[in-house]
Amino acid sequence: MRIGFHTDAFNSAYWNFERCLQWAQKNNVPCIECGVIDGASWIHGLGYQPHVALYEDPLLLRRKMESYGVRFSQIDAAYPLSGKDGPLYGVPYVLKTLPWAKLVGCERIATTDGLHAPEGLSDEEAMALMKRSYEQILELAELYEITITIEVHGYFTTNPDRLEEMLAFCDSPYLRMNLDTGNTFIAGQDPVEFARRFVDKIVHVHVKDVSESLAAAVRGEETGIAVSHCALGDGVNADNIRRCLEILRDHGYDGVLSIECEGQGGPMIEQSLAWLRKTLQELDIPEDTE
Repeated sequence: MRIGFHTDAFNSAYWNFERCLQWAQKNNVPCIECGVIDGASWIHGLGYQPHVALYEDPLLLRRKMESYGVRFSQIDAAYPLSGKDGPLYGVPYVLKTLPWAKLVGCERIATTDGLHAPEGLSDEEAMALMKRSYEQILELAELYEITITIEVHGYFTTNPDRLEEMLAFCDSPYLRMNLDTGNTFIAGQDPVEFARRFVDKIVHVHVKDVSESLAAAVRGEETGIAVSHCALGDGVNADNIRRCLEILRDHGYDGVLSIECEGQGGPMIEQSLAWLRKTLQELDIPEDTE
């Protein structure tokens, strides 16, 4: 398995994307994941945001990433698709990201639903809306040979029965799942059961712990965590993460484990990286650093 990280870790440090590449190179982390911006943002333009804009040339960025020995594991284009504005904003956002991702050399794009029940729609209406959206997205994704992942993050995706329906929206090998160990847990679900039930569909993993205080305050009431302020191994979800890794190992998973936590400018994500590497060694899971 390869280790990666989401650049959200450095949102609070106001790093730019290249500084994240430097951190990855320094710590021998071969994979990176970031969000894409469709348009211009002052904070990004000033170099205070660790994500990339779609106006940036993907071939030049690919060359820069190769010079650091880092590649994309996934691009985050997860504008919620479950609400009324999903087809209006979310679908074009993903469709615009597809050719950019192809040129930059990324094989996966993350999508998801909203955190809460969509306003003005019944659950069945929202599911029908999302089905049509995914059908449109997958039509082009297949042409570009880019996998669309559904991240466990919101009202529908943290419900395993609804998630199973969503993963069947299209009969395509390019529609797969991004397991998130933290979001499943904070939603009151069992990350281990999620991993076991959907192991055939998992192609990318967000590794995220949950602090004891956050779990006590909101578990079962929230569906997702933007960024976990808890290092891997320090929270109440650590044993679940370990058991998920065992399930993935036994199934032959050889994909990316993308760390999602607050970085604190380096120290917290470095602690998470050390814990994950130690855990992989204990579980006899080889780490691919290429």
